[in-house]
Amino acid sequence: MLPQDPYILLSYLNTKLRDEYSGLSALCDGLNVSEAELAERLAGAGYAYDPAANQFKPL
Repeated sequence: MLPQDPYILLSYLNTKLRDEYSGLSALCDGLNVSEAELAERLAGAGYAYDPAANQFKPL
């Protein structure tokens, strides 16, 4: 289960991306969540995925 707080979710996902996954697609497959759902939840907190950095960054 993913954290509900968007800022805890941000930290959790960026840590997973740094330590375990090569990209957002791999992370979503591994955690069985949709990319659209994550993008929407984090966009609400002002963040978007940056594939070059492989992390969510401020918009």
